[in-house]
Amino acid sequence: MLKLYGGKRSRASIVQWYLEELGVPYEFVLLDMENGEHRQPEFMSINPMGKVPAIVDGDFTLWESGAIILYLAEKHGQLPDSLEEKSVFSQWVLFGNSTLATGLFVEASREKDAPKLLTALNQIFASKPYLMGDNLTVADIAVGSILAYVPIMLKLDLSPYPAVLDYIKRINERPAFQKTIGKRS
Repeated sequence: MLKLYGGKRSRASIVQWYLEELGVPYEFVLLDMENGEHRQPEFMSINPMGKVPAIVDGDFTLWESGAIILYLAEKHGQLPDSLEEKSVFSQWVLFGNSTLATGLFVEASREKDAPKLLTALNQIFASKPYLMGDNLTVADIAVGSILAYVPIMLKLDLSPYPAVLDYIKRINERPAFQKTIGKRS
């Protein structure tokens, strides 16, 4: 069975949400980060960076939330066959983990970047319920998880972005989200 290593309030919840969406059985291994369990040799052999999330799937180990969810999408048939289409999914996962997360959660860049990012996302969500169309995909796991944390962690006024607010509400109502990230809010 796949093992997912995480800590309280970590990006492991993103991977956990996707595993629940996929219906993939897994064991969640909660590391005591405050007491340095992620810095012990046993975990460092899984992720030499000493960070979570990380997975062990049989003999295969992988860390970094974006890489893990893309791996899960590929393994469980949730990515298209063409390189170009797969690249679009990767684009959104990288955007969520890097550009969007930095633009919203790094205070030094928030004032400049947040309005641009949220305006563009608002236009996208005004025309379709999810990033890639009518169905939730790995792209939404990456982007949606970041957006879902905005009302929880930031005092950022999202009222100028009604389609983004609708998207966050749609994400929050998903049973798999409620079982994972929703429990932490």
